[in-house]
Amino acid sequence: MARRVDCVIAGCGPAGAMLGLLLARAGIRVVVLEKHPDFLRDFRGDTIHPSTLQVIDELGLIDQFLALPHRKTSRLSAITDQGTFPLVNFRFTRARYPYIAFMPQWDFLDFVVDRAQELENFELLRNAQVTGLVRDGGRVAGVRYRTPDGSEDEVRAPLTVACDGRHSDVRRAAGMTARDLGAPMDVLWFRVSHRDDDPGDAFGRVTAGRFMAFIDRGTHWQIAYVIPKDSLDDLHAQGLDAFRDSLTRLAPFLGDRAMEVESWDDLKLLTVAVNRLERWHRPGLLCIGDAAHAMSPIGGVGINLAIQDAVASANLLHRPLREGRVTEGDLAAVQKRRTLPTVATQKIQTTLQDRLISPVLAGTTQVRAPLALRVMRRVPVLQGIPARVMGIGLRPEHVAPELRPR
Repeated sequence: MARRVDCVIAGCGPAGAMLGLLLARAGIRVVVLEKHPDFLRDFRGDTIHPSTLQVIDELGLIDQFLALPHRKTSRLSAITDQGTFPLVNFRFTRARYPYIAFMPQWDFLDFVVDRAQELENFELLRNAQVTGLVRDGGRVAGVRYRTPDGSEDEVRAPLTVACDGRHSDVRRAAGMTARDLGAPMDVLWFRVSHRDDDPGDAFGRVTAGRFMAFIDRGTHWQIAYVIPKDSLDDLHAQGLDAFRDSLTRLAPFLGDRAMEVESWDDLKLLTVAVNRLERWHRPGLLCIGDAAHAMSPIGGVGINLAIQDAVASANLLHRPLREGRVTEGDLAAVQKRRTLPTVATQKIQTTLQDRLISPVLAGTTQVRAPLALRVMRRVPVLQGIPARVMGIGLRPEHVAPELRPR
């Protein structure tokens, strides 16, 4: 028999988990569907920016959250053929939490879901694969999903929210198509062990034809190796030894640790996409997070924009949901609220892709540091500008007072 609730959320990623928690706090009956049995998937977005830390603080959960294992960094830099250049310094932002907290996404999601499950009107269904939409006339009235035994069931609700990622099943079932903004690269994620005398903090290494980003995980480095779009087969044709050689040329401190990449199976391909829906909603349906706008990995801002979407959605929709009168105007208000930061951030990302990433990947001569980097190295306070854009965002959302602990 179909469940009937106030809101059904498809996808328990950062947006879905946070929205579920916030709506449950507002007294809304929520069911969240997650197609996997757990959150244990490696190399997902796991940069918790100052804006997200502020949201967690406003929820009264910051002390519990920061008690989880994580690593902090206040500065990011780029190492070029001309030397090291600071990129951002969060200490110049005046944020309450002036750093990025690096934490596996499964730990973040477990934390949010555990807090939500303390509330009686929140329910998470795992192994629940969305197979279609329930419709009532011209309105979306819930979702159909497949259970682990292969049978199908339904959850009906006045509002369905798609938080199921850039390959959203809900978005596809609704016939909604995102506009592709283009991306010149893909990313290979992998890990190698960390040593005490390695460089500190997170940094990027840039040279002609190559770009890598390093995240210090304490016991290991999480590394992003950027390649031209759709060039993985070419990389495979060159052979694994050639790939390892490129690692040690780009990052000599790795030395023999390049051999820790034992096979191509040790590398996880992220096919980069930058896109967004022109219209995020239909009657009874709202898309947020990657389901509405896939972000480039530049700046690691995708998880934080998704959470900002969730906060804005909860702030704007909890009263209409309680009153049983969610209109398309209410859903349009969410998109209107979140359009500026989405469009502006994607514009920054595509500009950096076109003017920096593409020339670097295509380059055969020494990479010269852009003027902006040279100026920021001489005037450190200017590092706060990109830090604010990256870490706080162009329209930071704050939890509505009625959704905060009393």
